[in-house]
Amino acid sequence: MLKLRRLYESILEWIVIALMTVLAVEVTVGVVFRTIGHSLVWYDEVASILLAWLTFYGSAYAAAKRGHISCPELVALMPPGPRLAVTIVVEALVIGFFALLGVIGWQVLEVLATDTLVSLPSVPVSYAQSVIPISAVLIIVAELLTLPEALAWARAERAHGATAEGAAREASH
Repeated sequence: MLKLRRLYESILEWIVIALMTVLAVEVTVGVVFRTIGHSLVWYDEVASILLAWLTFYGSAYAAAKRGHISCPELVALMPPGPRLAVTIVVEALVIGFFALLGVIGWQVLEVLATDTLVSLPSVPVSYAQSVIPISAVLIIVAELLTLPEALAWARAERAHGATAEGAAREASH
């Protein structure tokens, strides 16, 4: 499971790197064209879409690294029983939220099916907004791949200062 998680992290990392590179090139090209007096009509709209994609895919990468916003220090202070219960509830809430986001995101795509970008009428808005349901699925997969580590960490006798990855490594030995 750890190898699969590492592969998943690596894939997401390369997606984020690619998006960062494309965004940097697009912004640089846009600035150069604006400086020489020939602004690109699509520059601002595409840059904002790329930034949104970078944010959503970056969030999936952070989830795969268990680097999303949480309060592990507070949970780590709890005894193992309550710590495990809180971890299970939190994981269920996170997965449930992103499942709901994915479903709603998919419904939004259906509503936007006939709309196109303002500056690039050949590009459907649904393509740009597809990042919402796609990233929701990616985050759910990341949560499920890291769930064994989170549960091992929650079960550990001393979780304070320990990471979920470290607890999973200790549990496997």
